[in-house]
Amino acid sequence: MSQEPVNLPQVVTREQWREARVAFLAKEKAATRARDALNTERRNLPMVKIDKEYRLVGPEGEVGLADLFDGKRQLIVQHFMFDPEWEKGCPGCTAGVDETGPGIIAHLHKRDTNFVLVSRAPLQKLQAYQAERGWSIPWYSSFDSDFNYDFDVTLDSRVKPPEYNYRPQEGPTMGAAKKSEEVPGFSMFLRLGDEIFHTYSTYARGTENTGSAYDFLDLTAMGRQEEWEEPKGRAAAVRANVPFFDD
Repeated sequence: MSQEPVNLPQVVTREQWREARVAFLAKEKAATRARDALNTERRNLPMVKIDKEYRLVGPEGEVGLADLFDGKRQLIVQHFMFDPEWEKGCPGCTAGVDETGPGIIAHLHKRDTNFVLVSRAPLQKLQAYQAERGWSIPWYSSFDSDFNYDFDVTLDSRVKPPEYNYRPQEGPTMGAAKKSEEVPGFSMFLRLGDEIFHTYSTYARGTENTGSAYDFLDLTAMGRQEEWEEPKGRAAAVRANVPFFDD
């Protein structure tokens, strides 16, 4: 007699399976409604104007943060972990970019949203790794910029008190002599005319829920830009440069 499987679902009739599935569907729908409410609350978070003139380096040379929008109203930056001394990018970040295919990027573009990678390694290393992986997503180096430090994805107690995921990083691993440490994250920006605003950043396990264009758009101020989303008319207001945030 063969050994029975361990820790697998119970075998039941089709009718029993359907009864259990319908009961579970109610919980799934409740989770979906809760997620929609959370996304609305996220879109209603305040934002902060970017006053610093960040200079990054990309294929076209030195650029400013506004150039990363490529004419779009929104910008999503993946803070890709790549220390200047490394020869390869972070394996976890690499897996994420592998999964962010051309289809997702095309759908983001249709929603007036650009997507780029930013890392601290010099551009030459980024381009070599990009070619090796076969990626086409624009990639910029923040090597000589405060960008990574200001958005808390390079932790270095010699530069500023380390904070990650909105919590101070203390203890012996982040002492005064500690070398800089790269950490993952995503940051979202909104452009109104010549002004740029930081609307949201997510770190740690918050970076896991980004497997589709909708997942990315849910993290932005303009959202999916569907009629059912709250607040109503935001995407149209942004495109018209209406200062909806002064309401």
